Parts: sequence; C-alpha cells; structure tokens
Amino acid sequence: MYLTRHRTPDGARWARDGRFLPRGLKLSALLTLPRSAFLAVLEALPPGEAATGDLLPPVEPEQEVWGSGVTYLRSREARKAESTTADVYEKVYDAARPEIFFKSAGWRAVGHGQPVRIRQDTRWNVPEPELTLVINAQGEIVGYTVGNDMSSRDIEGENPLYLPQAKTYNGSCAVGPGIHVATPDDLTDLTIRLEIRRGGEVVFAGDTATSNMKRPFQELVDYLYRELDFPAGALLMTGTGIVPPDDFTLAHGDLIRIAIGDTVLENTVA
Repeated sequence: MYLTRHRTPDGARWARDGRFLPRGLKLSALLTLPRSAFLAVLEALPPGEAATGDLLPPVEPEQEVWGSGVTYLRSREARKAESTTADVYEKVYDAARPEIFFKSAGWRAVGHGQPVRIRQDTRWNVPEPELTLVINAQGEIVGYTVGNDMSSRDIEGENPLYLPQAKTYNGSCAVGPGIHVATPDDLTDLTIRLEIRRGGEVVFAGDTATSNMKRPFQELVDYLYRELDFPAGALLMTGTGIVPPDDFTLAHGDLIRIAIGDTVLENTVA
C-alpha cells in the first residue's frame, strides 16, 4: 500500500495507490491508532477518483521530522574526518545511546520536485540520503519514505554543538514522494542510492543498503520515544551510509536524486 499527499483546490488530500481517499482524512489521525487498526482503517476506506495535483511532502504541518546520526560506519568515518573533536563520533557510534536530533517541523519540510537549499553562511554542504520511518503514536513503525537530510559539514565540523544550525534551516529537509506502508521486517535489506547531477552530468553517485546499519530501526524509535510523546505520530530519518568525498560540495542548480528500491525523491538545490 502506497500513500501520497496532493495539492488540490480544496487543500491537501491523501491518496492510496493512486486513488484519492475521502476528503478530510488526516495521517495524523490515523497515526493515533495501533498498527493493526491503522492498517484495517486504510484497507476499509473506499477509493475515490484518480489522484491529481502536485505532490506534497507526505507529512502534515503539525507533525515532526527527527533525525539519527552515526548509524553507519561510513557516517562515523566522515564525521570524524570533518570534525575538530573527532572522538565524540567514535564514542556515539559505540555507545548504547544513539544520536537523535530534531530535524524539521512538518510545515517546513519539502517534497518531491520541490527545491532544497544550502545555507548562505557555509562553504561545504552535502545531501544525506536516508530511509525515513513513519511511526504511530504508540512507537510502532507503520511505513517508510525517502528522506534527504541536507547538512552543512563545515558548521558541524567546527563544533558539534552547532549541529542544529548545520541540520535545521529553511529547505534542509526533504521527504517523499509518498509512504510505503510496511513492517520493520520489510526494511532490513533495502538498497539506497544517491546521484547528484550538475549541468546534466553525474558528479557523484554512491549506494549502500539498510543491512549495513549498526542499529536496528526499532532501537532508534525506542530512544526517540523515551520521555517524549508524539500524539500525531512522527517521521524519523535513520542516518546515512553515503557521504561524498571531502572535496565535494553542493552547488546551486544541482539535481539530487535519492532512490530506495524503486521509489525516487528528486530535488534541485535552489
């Protein structure tokens, strides 16, 4: 089952497998339900007309997107290389507690085909392709989407306490195009690919798989939901295993293409 969110003259509207669902349906309301009830309601809803209208990010304004860091060995090595305090990344990679951080309010996220940005006060910026979990209010994984955790490596490298500025700014969070309804077992060995084009030419490409992650998905969710409630559910980016070389930085006009399986999220750097 695949959910998409569309712009219509009457406001945002959800679709299931390319057919509109009833007007007024909200993902945040569905995510108040346990997973079994969430699935039952979605399956019972009558399909409407074929979905039309531009795709919107598959997250609602009142929801939140969070991030995880140093969940792949490649990410640990890249963060150590960029940082003046490299040992903190070594420690978090080996620690019981993962790195979890706030990424974006739902209303600030952008979707497939919409522009992402690099900060004006930076010189070293990269996309971070990440499988992004969709989680209900009870902390159960109900699906996933594709995420781009745009990051300013020079800001974070200068001081780890600058992480919020490196990660959270206008145009720094892209998710989409839609949500695959799935169980955690469906996510254990998905291929993630990144391609960056500049002037029509590929300037970087790389791939990894979720099987290379150090931490199970549910472990990341459990830490996010410790002492923190999400009555409307949440999205959680699960870290990156693809990092461009140290001499690469994004430029205005670059096309970022992230694929997880057959699902592709594309954004241009504005």
